[in-house]
Amino acid sequence: MKILMINGTMQKGSTYTIGKMFIERTASEEDSVKELFLPKDMPEFCRGCAVCIRQDEKKCPDYLIYMRRITEMIDEADLLVFTSPVLVYHVSGQMKALLDHYGYRWMVHRPDASMFRKQAVCITTAAGAGMKKALRDMTDSLRYWGVARIYTYGVAVGGGIDDTNREKIETAVHNLAEKIEHDASKVTPGLRVRILFYIMRFMQKRTGTTETDKNYWEEKGWLGRNRPWK
Repeated sequence: MKILMINGTMQKGSTYTIGKMFIERTASEEDSVKELFLPKDMPEFCRGCAVCIRQDEKKCPDYLIYMRRITEMIDEADLLVFTSPVLVYHVSGQMKALLDHYGYRWMVHRPDASMFRKQAVCITTAAGAGMKKALRDMTDSLRYWGVARIYTYGVAVGGGIDDTNREKIETAVHNLAEKIEHDASKVTPGLRVRILFYIMRFMQKRTGTTETDKNYWEEKGWLGRNRPWK
């Protein structure tokens, strides 16, 4: 299994520690693990030019320097692990900036077929509250990318991981790791993702969103009998 961990900050604090705990309990010796740190690996903000949606994602101003490498790593991974601390009730600005670059991959446009066979885990921590909103910032994108299975864990850690909360966190991480399917051939999208796909398929058959998007769906055969999870 190939695992990619995308960290929403450069800080190796509580959120990062829990992410590493999860990977240590999930990965076997045969598995490969790669990590990205934001903003080092993707320092640019989306410019809102929409050229990725209207024309081609390769025309994004950040494609050659940053996005090509990150996209290749995402596509190769079987398991995606997204970590971000809660910052003012949401994910870090760096994480949001990365996700903004993938608007073209939302199911309403051009989802990649590999997503429908992937698993993802989103992890966040806060001193007090805001975990649900931060997790939703990440899961919204992953779900609309078409990721087959998405798991989440958010926890308030106060001043950090210590003896008072370590056992609870370790138990939760262990339970999360137990849910991960190591055989990628057995990973199929749940009902919610399939319903989203069929809604977007109906839209593309009726009018399409852009000519680029409709041509993409036709080339994939998704407007016919083909499905990305088969």
